[in-house]
Amino acid sequence: MAGLIVVLFGYEMSTFTIKIQHVLKLKQIPYKFITVPTMMPRPILRDNFNLTYRKIPVLAIGRELYCDTSLICEALEHFFPPSEGYESIYPEAQDGRTYRPLIRGFASYWTDRPIFRVMTGLMPASIWRSSFGTDRAQLIGHKLDPDKLEKKLPENLTKYDHQLSILEPLFAETDGPWIFSTSTPSLADITLYYQFLWGNKVASGEGVYSITMEGAPDSKETGSAPVFNSERYPGIHGWYKRMARYFDELPSTEEDKTNDPESVLEQMKTAPTLESRSILLPTPTSAHQELSEKIGLEEGTTVSVRPSDTGRDDPTIGTLVALSPEEVVIKPKPLEKAATVDVRIHFPRTEFVIRPVNGAKL
Repeated sequence: MAGLIVVLFGYEMSTFTIKIQHVLKLKQIPYKFITVPTMMPRPILRDNFNLTYRKIPVLAIGRELYCDTSLICEALEHFFPPSEGYESIYPEAQDGRTYRPLIRGFASYWTDRPIFRVMTGLMPASIWRSSFGTDRAQLIGHKLDPDKLEKKLPENLTKYDHQLSILEPLFAETDGPWIFSTSTPSLADITLYYQFLWGNKVASGEGVYSITMEGAPDSKETGSAPVFNSERYPGIHGWYKRMARYFDELPSTEEDKTNDPESVLEQMKTAPTLESRSILLPTPTSAHQELSEKIGLEEGTTVSVRPSDTGRDDPTIGTLVALSPEEVVIKPKPLEKAATVDVRIHFPRTEFVIRPVNGAKL
C-alpha cells in the first residue's frame, strides 16, 4: 500500500489517538494528522464522510475509513506488512511464536477496557466540570457528578494499584525487555504504555487545558505518583522507561504538519478504492452465511452500526458492503447532504452491534 495516503483524525490528548500514533511510529508508516475537536460536533467527519460515529480516532487509508483502534491496528499491519519493509506489531517471540491472538486479546480486553476505565477515573474533577464533562455524559448515556468523581479519586488510585500489582510479575517473568519476550515492542507493549503515558500525565493535571478546549486550566496534582513509581513496582517502571527511550529514538513519520484539511481531503478524493476481494481484512474463514442471513445481515441491506458500550446513541447507518467474522464494511447513508469524499467505513464486530434498519435493501 506504499504511496496511498494515510490520514489519522484525532486530537492531541486523545488516549486512543496516542495509541495509533505509536503504532504508526513503530511501523514507520508516513501519515498525515488532522486535528478534530475533543467534543462533538466534528463536522470534518460528518460533512465529508457522513460518519456519525463519535469515537476517536478514525484512520483513513485512501478512501477506506477504519473505526476503533482494534481494527485500525489490524488494517495497518495488513496493508503495511514486514514483507514490504515495515516493522511488525506482532514480532516473533524468542520461542518463534508471534502470539498474535493473545496480544490482540491483551489489548482489547484488558488494557483498552478495564485499565482504560481505571485511568479515566484519575482525571482531575476540573475536566468533568467543563463542557467536556457534559459531552462525555452524552457519550456514556448518563449524568456525571464532578464532586462525586473527585471524592472517588483515592478509591480509583487503589484500582490503579490493583492493576499494577497484577502486571508486575509479568515483567519479572518475561525473558527479555518486552512483554511476550518479543525482539522488539509488540502491540501488547504499545497498548499498555500509551495507557500509562496518557493516564499518568492527565492525572497530574497536564493536558487539562487541551482536553477541555480551554475550558479548564492545567494544574499540578499528586496524580498517580503514590502507586506508579520505581520503588513500588520496579519491573513495570523499568519497562516503562525502556519504552520511552525506544520511541524517543524512532524517527517521526507524521508528514505535513500544516494540518490543512482541505488539501488532505482533495488527496483522499483521488485515491483508489480497494478491489472487492480486498475490502475485508484476512480472517481464518469467511462470515457464516446461514447465521448472517438469519440476523438479516445480507449484502445490500441497510444497517446501523453502533458500539455496544458507549456512544450507542450515535449509530452510523449505511448499506452493507461486506462482512467477515471480525469486520463489517458499509457505504454510509447520505445525511443532510451527500459526503464530499466517496468512502467505505469499516468497523470491527467485537463490541459493536450491527442491525438491519427496517429490513430494507437499497
